[in-house]
Parts: sequence; structure tokens; C-alpha cells
Amino acid sequence: MPAYQRIKEYVRQQIGQGVWKEGDLIPTELALCREFGVSRMTVHRALRELTADQMLVRHQGSGTYVAPAKIPSTLIEIRSIAEDIRDRGHRHSCRVLLLESARRSAAQAKQIPLPAGAPLFHSCIVHYENDTPIQFEDRFVDAVRLPEYLEQNWAAITPNEYLMRMAPLPTGRYTIEVKLPPPEIAGPLDIPEDQPCLVLDRITFSQGAFASRAIMWYPGNRYKLAGRI
Repeated sequence: MPAYQRIKEYVRQQIGQGVWKEGDLIPTELALCREFGVSRMTVHRALRELTADQMLVRHQGSGTYVAPAKIPSTLIEIRSIAEDIRDRGHRHSCRVLLLESARRSAAQAKQIPLPAGAPLFHSCIVHYENDTPIQFEDRFVDAVRLPEYLEQNWAAITPNEYLMRMAPLPTGRYTIEVKLPPPEIAGPLDIPEDQPCLVLDRITFSQGAFASRAIMWYPGNRYKLAGRI
């Protein structure tokens, strides 16, 4: 086995056996050179390829760390993120960044099928799995259909759970794209602006009437799509 492959297998083994855990700083290139008796170029290749495989994260001037595990999520289902997190045996929490009244603008005509100027409620909430931010939720809802939306305790119920209760039998449409986050998204998610995100843009209807439009940003290094067919 080539030397760089031996180093890769060693790193994978350390992570797989839990010796090095998510977020741990791994030994330096120089330390690995001494341990394996190889050149720094060989070690650099091994770590570079593991970084490309998203097993490691390299921060210039700081070192190389075990990458966060990607969290599987059923994005296609109309399902609460808190339910996904609880199913994994983890703790959900959230931080409310914005709650406001708004009006349907001309720019929203295609995405929100309500009359121009129709009253809306707008919320921006960051969802956490344990202490890691994993979703930025930017949502507009029909203020006439859901007049008590702004009064909810979002620490006790997610917007999705509230909508499923108040606007049952949902149907809808969605798109999924990969985008770079603007500063107002990257900051709350604690990611650099060059970190790609999965962006789910979903419009839901209840009994044929518009209920909600939500744009949900998921850090690409923490998420993967999962499902069954």
C-alpha cells in the first residue's frame, strides 16, 4: 500500500474507533511525518484527500480537525426539524432572529399567491442540534389564515409543527439548490461565506389555500439528503 494510503487508513481508523472525535485537532503534518517516516509531501497528500472526502477540515494557521458528521435529513417530507433531531436522540433548540408583520410585495408575486399588499408574518429562526446550528429558516405565512403566528413560543413548538396543526393536510412544491450564503445567513450558522449550503425553498398550501413559504439553509458540511423509494 502506498505510504499516503497507509496514512489515510490510519486517520480513518482513528476516527472510526472514536479515538479522534468530531472537532478534535489531529496531529500535525510534522508529527505524522515522524510517525510514518515519510516526507511532508506524502502526509499533505493524505490529509488533502481526506479533506476532499469531508472527513477532515483544515483551517490555515490553526490546524486540521475531524469534520462534523453530516446529518441525514428527509428534506422532501413536510416534517419538523425538531422531530428529525429527536429521532436521532439529540436535543433541539432555536434562536429567534426576527418576528415581524409584512405585506406581500410585487417581488413575491410568483412565490406567494396572495393579492398584492396582503398581510404576512415573517420569521427568521436558527435551529440547533445540541449546540450546533444546522438550519436557518426564513419563513412567510398568511397572516389572515394564521393570525396568532407571532404569538407562539418557538422554544416549545417549531413553525412547521404549528403549521401542521393549524393548516392541516398540506400540499406544496419545492426546489433544492446549492448556494453560497450571504453574510446574514453565514453568521448565524457559524460558517464561512465560502461554505456551500443546501437551500430548500418550499411553498405549502392547506386545502388549496396558500399557507407558507419557507427558505431553509442547511450548511453543506453538516447535512446530507436521505430518504427511501
